[in-house]
Amino acid sequence: MDKVLFLFQNTVLNRRCVEAAVMTGLALNCSINKKSLFDRKHYFYADLPAGYQITQQRVPIAVNGSLSYSLCIDNKMSQMVTKTVRIKQIQLEQDSGKSLHDDTRSQTLVDLNRAGVGLMEVVMEPDMCCGEEAAAAVRELQLILQMLGSSQAVMAEGQLRVDANVSVHHPGEPYGVRAEVKNINSIRFLAKAVDYEIQRQIEELEKGGTILNETRAFDSKLGCTVPMRDKEGKQDYRFMPEPNLPPLILYDTKSLPANLNHQQVVNIDWIHERLPDLPSVKRAKLVERYGILPEHSFTLLNEDGLTEFFENVVKETQMKPKKVIGWILNDLLSYLKQHSLTVKESPVSSFLLADLLNLLEKKEISSTAAKQVLVELWKGEGKTPLEIVKEKKLELIQDQNELEQICQAVIDGQENEVMAIKAGNRKVLNKLIGLVQRETQGRSNPVLVKQLLEKKLSE
Repeated sequence: MDKVLFLFQNTVLNRRCVEAAVMTGLALNCSINKKSLFDRKHYFYADLPAGYQITQQRVPIAVNGSLSYSLCIDNKMSQMVTKTVRIKQIQLEQDSGKSLHDDTRSQTLVDLNRAGVGLMEVVMEPDMCCGEEAAAAVRELQLILQMLGSSQAVMAEGQLRVDANVSVHHPGEPYGVRAEVKNINSIRFLAKAVDYEIQRQIEELEKGGTILNETRAFDSKLGCTVPMRDKEGKQDYRFMPEPNLPPLILYDTKSLPANLNHQQVVNIDWIHERLPDLPSVKRAKLVERYGILPEHSFTLLNEDGLTEFFENVVKETQMKPKKVIGWILNDLLSYLKQHSLTVKESPVSSFLLADLLNLLEKKEISSTAAKQVLVELWKGEGKTPLEIVKEKKLELIQDQNELEQICQAVIDGQENEVMAIKAGNRKVLNKLIGLVQRETQGRSNPVLVKQLLEKKLSE
């Protein structure tokens, strides 16, 4: 469920809220209803001060869409499969307040600041079978919402929340009784909650129990779902047409009356023409433009700000994008994850990393030295890569005579290895290269070292 930050003020519908819903519906391949209706859904809960919620139960704004998403096979990014979940409908609603449970004092506080705020609910069909699939689908939806500008969709801030309905059944049999896990605020927790609930229901049925049609919550500390309340049946909500909101009428270019002010209506075709690139298109463009692997494009998009970081580095460096992506994913991203930092919080800017990679590409430093420089850059002391190289004396040895002498000394001290190489075991040459690297403290060019060693061993 996605919270779009626009208000129903005095039960007057906000145009931007409607446009965001239409845009989302088009991005999810939905049919947009040119006429949709608003309803009142009555129920009592502490965080619903009006005693009813405005929703679209009869005729929602968009229906019959689909969302394609990809997930890894056996956690291998190189093996991905694409799946599709059907979108039943998208409806506009009012948000309720927020209940804050204080277990230590055994009381619940209610925050009504968001009550009445516009809400866009995306309802999916039961086409997913595990937590991993649910998490992948919601992550793709999150990216779409962010690229559209429909929502910032930051789950930790409540801008995107998920209600997961889970049931189990034997193949060929009707769906079982479902339990709803409410207000999941993390993609990682979503995967855990769904998988836990599936296993809980299976175990309950296997020991002869029954599944209750209830609302549950996911306890992230315990890693399990816990009961909240029994679900009310549809008849308990006493749906009725919303008397203060007339039917919502949308137009396309063909149906738009000439005498209407275009600024006062929502034109579906106008919105469709202005849709930005969606994640699937953006990934394809990254692969085509930079020659990177498809799985790398997923990682770039999945990490907020990483695509821009990568493209900025590529613009400022002479290194090929295929090499740059390795430094971005293997070195930069690994460090950020270890220290729980976002890309925007990185102490190493795209310009600093580009400067470092330029030194490496110009063969002024070795890759070993480049990693040492990167370690220093993480400290955020304001030094440039070149300043660190000079301070630590990490420049590659440019004097070939000096390098030849070191290579000769290594050869003279490794008689057994030299005999093995001359007998045809070329793999041993890597050991000699490593020894030269050690002697030079990583300041030698491995390619040049290999050439010098091969030359001396053939004499």
